[in-house]
Amino acid sequence: MKNEKSIDRIIQVKNMDIGKNIANLRKSLNIKQTDMVARLQTNGVDISIYSYNRIEKGTQNPTVLFLYACCQILNCDMNQIFDFKQPS
Repeated sequence: MKNEKSIDRIIQVKNMDIGKNIANLRKSLNIKQTDMVARLQTNGVDISIYSYNRIEKGTQNPTVLFLYACCQILNCDMNQIFDFKQPS
């Protein structure tokens, strides 16, 4: 059972590289990692450059708040972050 201090996290699995998708979206907008972290912090996400880097590498799991803020900053939706293909 979760306690009130626990944080909901999205677990990256082998067939879904959330961090790599975020990195590709960020790079496509020419946003540096340090700028991305500053924007996340402005959006209320308590994150360091070290933690952000680990999320992009897939060695740390992102929080739901982190993913939501990334969607706002990168002007995308969760389907792009998770790389879900929209049905045609």
